[in-house]
Amino acid sequence: MGLDNPTTLIIILVVVLLLFGGKKIPELMRGLGKGVKEFKDASSNDGSTTTTSTNTEEKPKN
Repeated sequence: MGLDNPTTLIIILVVVLLLFGGKKIPELMRGLGKGVKEFKDASSNDGSTTTTSTNTEEKPKN
């Protein structure tokens, strides 16, 4: 018993649609895609360290 049965896949898709609604699913998929992309980027660095600065604004000195 697996997910290779088309009827099982259709039932799962209908349940997901009922739970999240049609408007929420694209947002969930977009987030999933970003997560997969970040994972691939991180795994492609395999051991090499990269430093990135998220704070690009310089603080004024008094």
